[in-house]
Amino acid sequence: MGKKIYFFIIYFFLFTHCFLKAQDNISDSRKVIPGFSGHFSWELPAGDMAKRYGSNGNVGGGFFLKTKTNYFFLAEGSFIFGQKIKYDSLFHLLKTQGDYIIDGDGMYADVRTYERGFSFFGKAGKIIPVFNDNPNSGLTIIAGAGFLQHKIRIENPGNTVPQLKGDYRKGYDKLANGPALSEFIGYTHFSDKRLYNFRAGFEFTQAFTQSRRNYDYDLMGKDTQKRLDLFFGIKASWMFPLYKRKPNEFYYN
Repeated sequence: MGKKIYFFIIYFFLFTHCFLKAQDNISDSRKVIPGFSGHFSWELPAGDMAKRYGSNGNVGGGFFLKTKTNYFFLAEGSFIFGQKIKYDSLFHLLKTQGDYIIDGDGMYADVRTYERGFSFFGKAGKIIPVFNDNPNSGLTIIAGAGFLQHKIRIENPGNTVPQLKGDYRKGYDKLANGPALSEFIGYTHFSDKRLYNFRAGFEFTQAFTQSRRNYDYDLMGKDTQKRLDLFFGIKASWMFPLYKRKPNEFYYN
C-alpha cells in the first residue's frame, strides 16, 4: 500500500509539471480564458446603509470567462459580514432604565448583534491592455446587476431572553433585500503561472431594498421605507484560469 501511494505522488508531480509546461504562453496573444475566482473586499456604507451599519467585509467566489476580444463575463456570489450596528433603539422596548435587557432568570442578558448578508451578481466588462505588453491584462471596467440582502444577526447565548426566541427574533432583525447594481474599475493580470492571476480595484454597489418583515417591534408596525443602500470599497480577486493545453512535442536525436 505504501509503495502505491509513493508511486502515485511521483506520478502526480510529474503529470502536473508536464501539464504546466504544456500551457499556452499568455503573454503571446489574446486568448479565451475561462476559470473561477475567489474575492475579498472591505467596504464602507453610505446612504441608508450608513444609518444602520459600520464598515463590512465581503468574501465570495464565482466563475468567469474572458473572450479573445478581452470582454469579461462573471457570475459571483458574496457573503457580507460586519461587527458594528448603529441602530441604538433596536431593543428600546426590552431595555431597563439602565440600558440593560433582563433575561428570564432575572439576570442581565448577553445579547450580541452583527451585520450579515449576501449578494449575487451577473457582470460584464472589458479588459483594456495598457501598462504592459501582455494583451490579456490591463485596465478593467466591469458593471453588473443582481440581488442583495442584509439583516441584523441577533445572538443570545443560552436563549435566555424569551422575547428573542424563535420567530420573535424576526421582529428585530431588520431583514431587507432587493435588486442591486455594481460597478468596478481596476486592473486585471493574467500570467502563465496559475498562482499569479488576480484582479484588484475599486467597487461601488447600489441596492434598492425594503423591509421583508411584516412587523418591526421597535417601530410598533411595518417598516415601509424604500431604501437606497450604498457600498464602496477596495476589492481583490484571486483567479484560477483553466488554460488550454498545447499539443505535445517530441524531439529525437
